[in-house]
Formats: sequence, structure tokens, C-alpha cells
Amino acid sequence: MNRQEIATLICTRLSEAVSAASEDFNAVGRVSSCHIDDLLPEPLARAIHDRFPKTDRMVLKRSIKENKYIAAQMNDHDPLLEEIVFAFQDPRVVELVGRITHLEQLEPDAQLYAGGISVMTRGGYLRPHLDNSHDSKRQRYRVLNLLYYVTPDWREDWGGSLQLWDHGPLKAARTIPSLFNRLVLMITNKSSWHSVNAIQHDDARCCVSNYYFSPFSPERADYFHATSFRGETAGVGDFAMQADNLARTTLLKVLPGAYQNPHVYKLPR
Repeated sequence: MNRQEIATLICTRLSEAVSAASEDFNAVGRVSSCHIDDLLPEPLARAIHDRFPKTDRMVLKRSIKENKYIAAQMNDHDPLLEEIVFAFQDPRVVELVGRITHLEQLEPDAQLYAGGISVMTRGGYLRPHLDNSHDSKRQRYRVLNLLYYVTPDWREDWGGSLQLWDHGPLKAARTIPSLFNRLVLMITNKSSWHSVNAIQHDDARCCVSNYYFSPFSPERADYFHATSFRGETAGVGDFAMQADNLARTTLLKVLPGAYQNPHVYKLPR
């Protein structure tokens, strides 16, 4: 299937879910989020999973902050993966997501800045973090994550769940399991702390990721920060990550072009 056909299927499911998903996403007192299950026909969702590359064809990001495999150069992989990634950028999908989230002037990102596909294997994790506040040119705010999980028969007790720290780091987290054929929409702003708990199973958690931007701040006020990590508990690791967050954000404020994230889709000429 091509991206337009997949987008039509996504739109059909989103149209059914607009009212309930919007109520969920816009609930007060927490990180704005919702999930839509059974997004695509099951055979298509399974086919997307089956086309994921082996991890030796992806980039491993491993540190105190994270342990995962990523890929953004979609034309290096099975064509179906590029089609599903860019199906989420179809204007019809963007319009429906805007109706759900009430976010203004949503714009998808053809360069897949920090988007694309990711895989987490046993022991993989993401510490609590805020996503970078802007696009690569610091012209638009990054306002929404779209996370589509495609590992069949995934169970919550295997880990790999999205955790939302509604009351900030070091508090209690709310969990959204990364169940098969589930789409999660999550706001990104200066308080949307989120993480992924450690994988406890030999199967791999596969995810298709997109990020939407907007010229408007979701906070209705200007702000800027680099991707910022924290620990799940207080201690040396949490202190070190806070110091690193401050240093990188300060550097980028003073020298906006000091660092360019290499995780982008270099579009074919």
C-alpha cells in the first residue's frame, strides 16, 4: 500500500475516535495525551512490523540517558516503512489530529528530525526527558509526538511502556502500555516529562514515530530548551543529567548552530 492509501485508513479510524480522543487528550492536570487502538487493519499492522530492519542496520544510541536503536533514512529500508511514516504526514491526518488536540497550525516534518522508526530490545529504556523545544532551525515549536506501536502480542509486563510524569520528575508516573496497533498522541512542551521503562522480554518493541511542529508555542509564551533528561530517582545520575541539560541549553542559546542533530532524513535529490 502507498502512503495515501494508508492515510485513508488512518483517517477512518481517527474520525471514529475524534470525540473520545479529544476529551482524553484535553483532560486537565496532566501531560496532554490520548491513545487510539486498532489504528490499522491487523494484517497491515503486522506487515509493517515484519518489515522492520534488523538492529545491525540501525543506529544504537546508548548512554545513561537512553538505550535504543533508531533510523531516519527511510529509503535505506523496506518501502512500506517509508509509506507508514509519511502516511502520518498526509494533510487529512494532520487535520484530524488537530481536531483531537486543539493544537494550532500543525506542520509535519518531512526531514524526520528525531523521527522515523525505533526498536528497543531487552534492557532498552528512555530516562524521563523533555523533547527539544524546537525544530532543527529553531523556527517552529515541537508540539506533538505521534507514536505508533507495531509489535504483535506485546504485553504491559514486558516493559517498554510510555510513562508520563504528570507532576514532574521524581514523582509518580502514569503508564500507557505500548500495545500492538496502538497510536499515542502526546503534547511536547516545557513540562511534558516522559520516559520508557526497561524492556524485560526477548521480543523487540517496534515504534513508528512522527513529530508535528507549529509556529505557535503550546505554552502561549516563548521558551527554549535542548532535549533534557532526568533520573527516575534522586541521586548522582539525576544531578549529572541536570547539569548536562543546563550546559547544552545554555550553549545552544548562545550559539544556535553549535550542534546539529544528525538524526534526520536526508531527502533524495
